Amino acid sequence: MIKNIIVIILLFTAVVVMGQRTSSSPYSYFGIGDEFTTTTVEQSAMGGIGVAFSHYKYLNFTNPAAYASLRYSTYSLGLLNNDLTVKTENTTQSSVSTTLSYVALAFPIGDTAGFSFGMQPISSVGYSLANTTFDANENPTEISIYEGNGGVNRFYGSFGIKVFKGLSLGIEGDFSFGNVENSITNQIADVSLATKYRETTELRGASVKLGAQYEKKLKNDLILNAGATVKFGNDLSVVGESLTYSITRSGTSEFVRDTLVDQSGNKVIDIDGDFNLPFKAVLGVGIGQLDKWYAGIEYENQDEISTTGLLGNTTGAYRYGNANRISLGGFYLPKINSITSYWNRVTYRAGLRYENTGLLINDSGNNSNFTEITDFGISFGLGLPLKGLSTVNAGFEFGKRGTLENNLIQENYFNFRLSLSLSERWFIKRKID
Repeated sequence: MIKNIIVIILLFTAVVVMGQRTSSSPYSYFGIGDEFTTTTVEQSAMGGIGVAFSHYKYLNFTNPAAYASLRYSTYSLGLLNNDLTVKTENTTQSSVSTTLSYVALAFPIGDTAGFSFGMQPISSVGYSLANTTFDANENPTEISIYEGNGGVNRFYGSFGIKVFKGLSLGIEGDFSFGNVENSITNQIADVSLATKYRETTELRGASVKLGAQYEKKLKNDLILNAGATVKFGNDLSVVGESLTYSITRSGTSEFVRDTLVDQSGNKVIDIDGDFNLPFKAVLGVGIGQLDKWYAGIEYENQDEISTTGLLGNTTGAYRYGNANRISLGGFYLPKINSITSYWNRVTYRAGLRYENTGLLINDSGNNSNFTEITDFGISFGLGLPLKGLSTVNAGFEFGKRGTLENNLIQENYFNFRLSLSLSERWFIKRKID
């Protein structure tokens, strides 16, 4: 009963915390922001693999078919602490941000099916960039400040069922929602008033994912797993408004003086369009022994992101291409029922990941010489058992995103992830002697 009360409190707390999350990546300027990988802490510690992996008590955000193997009710809360160092050719800047990764509940349905639902962030916007123009004597003549905040969350529900021996199928539906605010402030030297452009938008949309897993028992207690998912393309509707006004600045404070009008005499311009999230497919295979060890490989491919009815990238500074990811990872559990050593009951995880994000940036803005933004990470983690079947999972990831070539930005990051997973049996039929 106490555990159930704790879960209800965590669910309500999560709604508040998600609304307060922050990001500090300059790459959150693009699209719907800095996108999060929808994986559990356990999966992230194994390089992000999970499409072929299933377990009787662990959540799986990659493949809904995995819930067919669930035998214990599990509720989990995940946190992410991001230590980020941003580098350019001339400067280095560091920041730290903490966010809620997910809050979720899963439970078995009979002996052949399982269901999960929860909340997760999809993306986060949180950047502040400045571009200064100098004259021949290196005196600043103009400065433009780019700022943004907000992000997108999702509610999801996943169902998996065993259709016959070794084969499980699953389906997941989600609803995404969020708010994003972007602004550009321009100040010219020796001019008392600055000009600010601000747009606020609301994003809404739904999507469907289908998944499949196949399990084959081999000799020597080996188990071969294969899995695949497809997430159909969906649109996030984007509605909002934009306006331009003059301001005066005093330190970090600003004061609005007058709202400017466009060529049609409108002060506020309505925004109405779609952010098109494309078709995505994930394939993976793995092999291991139950509660002993596991090793797997996973490949993901996503089509090009596009927009409809929104203000285009008129400067030609960036565009999108196909995105793909390859991950390797696994775990080792020395002895799950050891009574002589706690550390023999600890699960040790490790993995690596290489990703082409699909974002291409061109600093020259002349629609040529685009540079692909890639992301590489090495991860490891621990699953620390608590009383019963519950665990505390810790994950550590070192990685690099972007490049210093072509006057671009390189990010070096250290991610610390932590989750609490509480597992127990529900719906046990009472026996009367």
